[in-house]
Amino acid sequence: MVEPVGNHYVVARPVYSENSFNEEHEKLHRYHKTFWDNLKLYFRCSPQRAKKIALRFFPVVSWLPAYRLREWILSDIVSGINTGLVAVLQGLAFALLVNVPPGYGLYAAFFPVLVYFIFGTSRHISVGPFPVLSLMVGGVVTRLVPDDSTGSGNSTNISAINEERVMVAASVTFLSGIFQLLLGIFHFGFLVIYLSQSLISGFTTAAAVHVLVSQLKFMFQLPVPGFIKPLGIIYTLESFFSQITKTNVADLVTSLLVLLIVFVVKEMNDRYKEKLPTPIPIELLVTIVAGLISYFVNLEEKFNVAVIGKLPEGFQAPVAPDVGILQNCIGDGFSIGIVAFAVAFSVAKVYSIKHDYPIDANQELIAFGLGNIVGGSFKGFASSTALSRSGVQESTGGKTQIAGIVSSVIVLVVILAIGFLLEPLQKSVLASLALGNLKGMLMQFKEVGILWRKDKFDCIIWVVTFLATIFLGLDLGLAAAMAFQLLTVVIRSQIPSCTVLANVGRSNIYRNRKDYTDIYEPEGVKIFRCSSPIFFANIEFFREKLITAVGFNPLRVLRKRNKALRKIRKMLKKGELQVTPKGLISMANHTYESDEELDNNKIEELDQPTNMTDLPIQINWGTDLPPGITVPQVNIHSIILDFSSVSFLDFSAMTILKKTLKEFVRLDIDIYIVESHEGLLDKLERSAFFDEEIKPSMFFLTIHDAVLHILLKKDTASSPKLKLTKENSRSNDYVIIPRNGLRSRECTIPIETKF
Repeated sequence: MVEPVGNHYVVARPVYSENSFNEEHEKLHRYHKTFWDNLKLYFRCSPQRAKKIALRFFPVVSWLPAYRLREWILSDIVSGINTGLVAVLQGLAFALLVNVPPGYGLYAAFFPVLVYFIFGTSRHISVGPFPVLSLMVGGVVTRLVPDDSTGSGNSTNISAINEERVMVAASVTFLSGIFQLLLGIFHFGFLVIYLSQSLISGFTTAAAVHVLVSQLKFMFQLPVPGFIKPLGIIYTLESFFSQITKTNVADLVTSLLVLLIVFVVKEMNDRYKEKLPTPIPIELLVTIVAGLISYFVNLEEKFNVAVIGKLPEGFQAPVAPDVGILQNCIGDGFSIGIVAFAVAFSVAKVYSIKHDYPIDANQELIAFGLGNIVGGSFKGFASSTALSRSGVQESTGGKTQIAGIVSSVIVLVVILAIGFLLEPLQKSVLASLALGNLKGMLMQFKEVGILWRKDKFDCIIWVVTFLATIFLGLDLGLAAAMAFQLLTVVIRSQIPSCTVLANVGRSNIYRNRKDYTDIYEPEGVKIFRCSSPIFFANIEFFREKLITAVGFNPLRVLRKRNKALRKIRKMLKKGELQVTPKGLISMANHTYESDEELDNNKIEELDQPTNMTDLPIQINWGTDLPPGITVPQVNIHSIILDFSSVSFLDFSAMTILKKTLKEFVRLDIDIYIVESHEGLLDKLERSAFFDEEIKPSMFFLTIHDAVLHILLKKDTASSPKLKLTKENSRSNDYVIIPRNGLRSRECTIPIETKF
């Protein structure tokens, strides 16, 4: 019974062990589904289930009929136009990261958007090229199709190399889409939880540095080869600085000027975003101006600058991926698919929380998987979502993926009609536009200091991820970062926080005894808490901390007692000890014997419970023992193990835990396990954990139940801390009544002393 009284409450109920509570309240033994039960349920078919699956697989069917045409259509059109213009320029710019002709970036900005419109669940992200993914694909492209080593540079060789590179990019994109689709079908969307925010931040920051280094050759127009191997960034910088004297000044000046303008205007967009009706489309304005200057001044001939050149007209026929390429980039395809999904899902989750609608991780995998399969078939490269582009779509009023369709129409117009207008544009301008979108990623360096103050483990994960990605490359760096992150989880769970608790405020509240002054510790009772799962990797640490908390090693004490019993039996047999009403009296001078003689090659017997049935007197280990016999003193009689934070206990840990508990029980110390999670008791019973020494009766509902049980059992009616009374109580009942509110120092706990 719980009765509210002002700002405190009164609780009256029996003292419960787990067994007594289950018996009184008739706990049901539920049937837990097996793997085959879940498999049958998963493949069960009914009209309702078929409809539910169809709606989940085609989300557009659920939201499109509810589209508010009059309220949303204008916002979606305006947002789509702005997003489409940005998508065109980013598609061209990010194609340079992939090391394919810029025109193929338009395909990557078109096909995935159409697929996501049908299968995606986010309403605000803009699907298309992403610089980190483009760089990862570019790494595969450069590795499988290196630069022309002959140095001939004729158009035939360049054209052949470009065709091969386009095929590699398309094939690895197709493969990553297959992986994403399979992961989505088999409900592996939870994999994204293994990519923490710190890991993603460190990875994207390092990738931004890789992007920066990769674009230097376009800004300075230098023939720097790609080095896709560990320490590749060092070799790239070495090659770059060795050729720095060959810089094309016109390209460099153009790049720096474009970068300066883009950074200044973007800063203005951020600072005055509340006052501006829409962000200034600086990428579009810069592209138009740079294109006009390049066309009318004829920069290509006068200053030998590199331009985009011929863009593909219309669409090319879909192609099947190259099987040989697929065999050489299986690992790359998987890592690209995981990174693409992790980045897109992170951005989608931000907008879903902001606008209060759900997203489905598994369906997102399916949507991006199908998008990459279709995009790869039409010679596009891997897609995800760009943070800046999604920001444009959301900030300009986009409500649904109708804005995405409008943006794809803009890309379509460029592909079919006006692409020729972009052909005179310098590649250095595209490189600068690509770098202009990296500001947000590069600014993530600020997170290091913040993470160090908040969580040092997260800070270390960020730094290790960044360094691994910088020096090992994107693929190996990601794998190393994930391995290190999982290692930190193992380390943190292997070294859990273990504390000794005490009663605070004379109530049923128990906290770390080091944190409070007003505490009460029942005499002879230790309350020990482990704030972690207990498994094979940390069970020894748990045992050591428990031994430290109680102040003695139970196995050592048990062996000392058994050795003492051997010595007493030997002395009684020789007549050196005499039994009197006052105890054992030594009748002769004691001669010391070594422990080795007493062991007599029977060390295994020392670990067994002490047996005094053959002795004429029961030995009290707390009183004076015969001369020459010393046994460590044990000043506790009960140990309470708080398992409220122990989410699981594996079989290896179970074996060592049972052995440890037996060592304490054999010293006549009572063990109580409290607040264990649902099902632990059943699991222990199934695992044959219990026997004559370790019994289910040691389990209690709460710490306070166990403490009250101990006080009753040990007859502590005279305790100065807890006032025991028979007034207004029934057998085994307790009542907690704070006298002066929650901070009161007085507490009455009526308990029937008979137990």
